[in-house]
Amino acid sequence: MKTDNKARQRIDRVWLTEEACDLEAFRAEVERQTSLSDYPHASGCEKNILIYDSAALIAACGDAEARRSVLAEICEVLATGPGVAVFKRAFADTTAIDVASGVFDAIIEEQHRSNSGGGDHFAKPGANDRIWNSLEKHCLNAPENFASYYGNAVIALVSEAWLGPNYQMTAQVNRVNPGGAAQSAHRDYHLGFQTAAVIEQYPAHVHRLSPVLTLQGAVAHRDMPLESGPTLFLPYSQTYVPGYLALNRPEFRAYFDAHHVQLPLEKGDVVFFNPALFHAAGTNRSRDIRRVANLLQVSSAFGRAMETVDRLTMSATLYPALRALLAGGTLTQAEAANAISSCAEGYSFPTNLDRDPPLGGLAPKTQAQLMREALTAGTGEQEFLSVLEAQAKRKLS
Repeated sequence: MKTDNKARQRIDRVWLTEEACDLEAFRAEVERQTSLSDYPHASGCEKNILIYDSAALIAACGDAEARRSVLAEICEVLATGPGVAVFKRAFADTTAIDVASGVFDAIIEEQHRSNSGGGDHFAKPGANDRIWNSLEKHCLNAPENFASYYGNAVIALVSEAWLGPNYQMTAQVNRVNPGGAAQSAHRDYHLGFQTAAVIEQYPAHVHRLSPVLTLQGAVAHRDMPLESGPTLFLPYSQTYVPGYLALNRPEFRAYFDAHHVQLPLEKGDVVFFNPALFHAAGTNRSRDIRRVANLLQVSSAFGRAMETVDRLTMSATLYPALRALLAGGTLTQAEAANAISSCAEGYSFPTNLDRDPPLGGLAPKTQAQLMREALTAGTGEQEFLSVLEAQAKRKLS
C-alpha cells in the first residue's frame, strides 16, 4: 500500500491536471503587493505593476556590471515578481512609430480590399484588425524605418534579460476598433495555445519551461486611455505552475474578471510581460479611438517561433538600409546591432553539419554574424545576398 501511495504521489508531482487546480493555492500566489524597494531601477509601481523610466534605465547600463544588474532585475520582475512592467517613453522620439503606423495602416487597407488577414486567437472575429507577421511585412515595405524602430534599446534590453542572446523577434499588429470586445483571459504560446487534453500530456517541468521560451510585449502606437481597453493583467499569476490548465475552470476566470488590473499607456510606451501571466486585451469602450499596438512575441534561440519568417529576404532587404543609415550617421552602431537582432537568424542550428561544419569553433556562423561582418567589411549588396544564399544552401540536407 505504501508503494502505491508513493506511486500516486509521483504521478501527481509529474502530471498536472485541470481537476487538481486549487483556487486557494492560486490566491496565495497572486495576492501579494509589489515592494518598490525590491526593484531599485524602477521609477514607480501602479496597481502592482512596475513602471520604468526608459531613459533612466538605459543610462543605468553604464558599464558591463551595471548592465548585468539591470538585466537581472528585469529578469526577476518577469520570473518571480509581478510578471509585467511598463517602460515609459521607450520611444522618446515617436517619429519611427508614426512612420510604422502609416505602413501598418496601408497593409490593413489592402487586407480590407482583398478580404484577407484578420482573426484573433482569443477574441471574436471582426472585433479588430490584425496583421500577422508584421515584422517581415514592416521590413520589406520600409527597411529604413524598420531599422530605426527595432534599433530600440529597451526592446533589445528586455528581450536579452528574459531570453539571453540570439533571441528571435516576431510581431503582429492588433488594431482594436471602437466597440471591440475583450479577449478571454489566457496564457500565451507555447502551452497556452494547446487544449487542456493536450496540456495534461506534458509533464510538470514542461509547464515550467514554456514561459521561458518566449517573451510578450506591446508597443503603444497611440495613446491608450482606459476606455480604449488596454491589456488586462493579473500580476503574479505567472508563478502558479498549473495555470495553463486553471484558465479552463470557471472559478479562475471569475477571479481574473474580479481582480485584474489595467493601466493606460501613452504612444511610445512599451509593456513587457511573462507569457504565463493571466492577461487579456480589454474592451474598447471609446467612441472614436482605434487602439493600435504592435504585439511583440520574442522567442528563445532554443525554441520554435509561432510564425514562419523569411529572415534571408528580410536580411537582404535591411542590409542596404543599414549601410545607408550608418554612413549618414542617423543610426548608431548599437541601434544597428539591435535591428539585426530583430531581423536575422542569430542561432547556428539546425544545420547540415556535413556541409556547414563548425570550423574554428563550436558552431557555424549565424546569419546575424554574417550581416555584422559584411557591414564591417563594406561588402556590396549583391555579394552579401550571395553569402546569405550560400549559407542557406549549406544548411539543407
